[in-house]
Amino acid sequence: KTDDKPRPARAGASICSGVGSIIMGLLKAGKPLTWQQTKVHSCYIREHGVRQFLSMHRRSESLGNDRLYYGDEIEYGLLKMDATNRTVRLSLRGADVMQELRQKESNQHDQRGCTWHQEYGSWMVEGTPSAPYGGYTASLVEVEQNMRLRRARLLTALRSDEIAPTMANFPLMGCGDFVHPPPVDEGNPASMSDCVPDSCINPHPRFGTLTANIRSRRGSKIDIRLPAFQEMKEGNQETKHEDIRMDCMAFGMGCCCLQVTFQASDIDESRYLYDQLATLAPIFLALTASTPIFKGRLANTDVRWGVIAASVDDRTPAEKGEASAVTDPDMVGGGLKRMFKSRYDSVSCYIHQTQATDFYNDVPCEVDESVRDMLLLNGVDAPVAQHLGHLFARDPLVAFEGAIHEINDEESTEHFDSINSTNWQTVRWKPPPMPVTCGPHIGWRTEFRSMEVQLTDFENAAFTAMLVLVTRALLVFDLDLKIPLSKVDDNLERAHVMDAVNKNTFWFCRHVIPQGACTGKSEELLACSFEEMAMTEIISGKGNYFPGLVPICFAYLEHIGCDAGSFSRLSTYLRFIQRRASGDLMTPAAWIRRFVRGHPEYRGDGVVSQGIAYDLVQVCDEIGRGNRHCHELLGDVVIEPISQDISNYGIPLKGSVDRTAIGKLLDQMCNRAPEGNPSQPCAPMRSRAMSPMQAFQRQQTV
Repeated sequence: KTDDKPRPARAGASICSGVGSIIMGLLKAGKPLTWQQTKVHSCYIREHGVRQFLSMHRRSESLGNDRLYYGDEIEYGLLKMDATNRTVRLSLRGADVMQELRQKESNQHDQRGCTWHQEYGSWMVEGTPSAPYGGYTASLVEVEQNMRLRRARLLTALRSDEIAPTMANFPLMGCGDFVHPPPVDEGNPASMSDCVPDSCINPHPRFGTLTANIRSRRGSKIDIRLPAFQEMKEGNQETKHEDIRMDCMAFGMGCCCLQVTFQASDIDESRYLYDQLATLAPIFLALTASTPIFKGRLANTDVRWGVIAASVDDRTPAEKGEASAVTDPDMVGGGLKRMFKSRYDSVSCYIHQTQATDFYNDVPCEVDESVRDMLLLNGVDAPVAQHLGHLFARDPLVAFEGAIHEINDEESTEHFDSINSTNWQTVRWKPPPMPVTCGPHIGWRTEFRSMEVQLTDFENAAFTAMLVLVTRALLVFDLDLKIPLSKVDDNLERAHVMDAVNKNTFWFCRHVIPQGACTGKSEELLACSFEEMAMTEIISGKGNYFPGLVPICFAYLEHIGCDAGSFSRLSTYLRFIQRRASGDLMTPAAWIRRFVRGHPEYRGDGVVSQGIAYDLVQVCDEIGRGNRHCHELLGDVVIEPISQDISNYGIPLKGSVDRTAIGKLLDQMCNRAPEGNPSQPCAPMRSRAMSPMQAFQRQQTV
């Protein structure tokens, strides 16, 4: 999947097509190198990745006045249902389903279609709109329509015993016989997992190589440990269940999410949005929590983020501060330099020019000093140089034979992308790609990556629309949501807690006054500029000093004179999010946990059995398709049922037809006619098959 972008009309298919979700970097043909082969080229790839950025920066720094385009991406997991035995397994048909969907789309010429992409799991596909949404209020309503279209079109490619609910993960991943077709025992050479077969990995060679290279670089198998949910016994005593342990990248990268990418007006706006969205990432993670089950057990957490962070953590023990080691001269920092976070984590520095930089950037941010100095020497300002120096403190994970020294730094960004796209942070800054002759214009972009996928298209559209409105309000009203990054990291930890929306408070800014009024703020004033707030206060307001994110969105809609039709739907979205933030409506994680604990087969031990999982995914699918209403999740919002019938694949008005087929059709029509001599239908096709004289004579007869 290439990291292309928005463009006007049909050409714009790209802003959403990987809008950042090049989850593993660019997918290309060729032979990927093993870790031992790749690390030899690490220094070269990182150096030339920086050179490629500098070349791109010179070309694109002055770009400005770009239109707002944005796009979402949703990942789907394919499940195979066995109604007779009430079992559910992963259906490893992602590649086949994707190809079928792509083929169907290739025959369509509608303005707003769908685009389908590969994902890490062989049971997964990713769907995006075929063209980006434009900067109009009506486009915010189109988001849900396109999400429904994607779901309907995906249904057309599924078999009768398959479903594809928008669940964040498969609850029985790693539990016994959980894949179809059954795996061939080949020892799982990529992951070396004891419970997940390598057949779960996308067959494209990059994905298996990435899996193997992360394991090889860290020097051991993946080791994910998650606290298990503890039931309360009589006498208010907790049970003592062992941690949930997972040993494969698929437990994390097999999670599904909702991501949104924005094209900014210029480089400065993209950097401003990066900083603001970094602050919002933990808030939206908690609001969209939907992952309370891992490896067939209820977890003591509600979200996926920490599991994914551990699933791609390529740090050596020395880099994690756990043990000493012998230096490896081929690895960045010799494989010894302390690294405080996984490659998949929160951001470690803001990138927009701001006052009080040290106050806000108050977390460890390891950098490759040679990269930072090279950027500064070439005119890149300090915040961006720090940011890229931080990203390039990581080794590249996958390289391809014949695509290392052969890459021209003035004509490609491949080495830059190999680093940028494998730093999976809550927000990603995305410079313009290489221009393509006769291709679309693609500007500076910012990708928001923290949200969990929701069960319905209504919910996914609601959070997408609110996020777009928040970014517009921030820009128009010149607001500033930044808080120290140590507080952002604290919020990310709090977002993992069970029912964090209702049980936790989060650090947030007290005042969102225009940035210009903040010039010269003292440290004392800065320290009082944020406080702990309940989620409902962040969303709906607190006291007479913080208006709340939703009221800010309403103020923006009033300011721009939003049309009545769009306002009606947007108001429904925003009121829904207010109800979730207040606890009036449940998060998907809370609802799933309650479903499991209330199931007749549940034994009070935290275990999710096959029967429970079967019923759970079936109900989730029915809710997503609008065939079952869930008041606890949606309140009074009713989802119009989705079926294959609304997949809306256009039927062409053919100008030619197979003669045998038309003969059969005419016979059928004759057989349906009343007794007597039925008349033959007259049509242009029939007339064209006759000579002019025959046609004239027939018309006279009729």
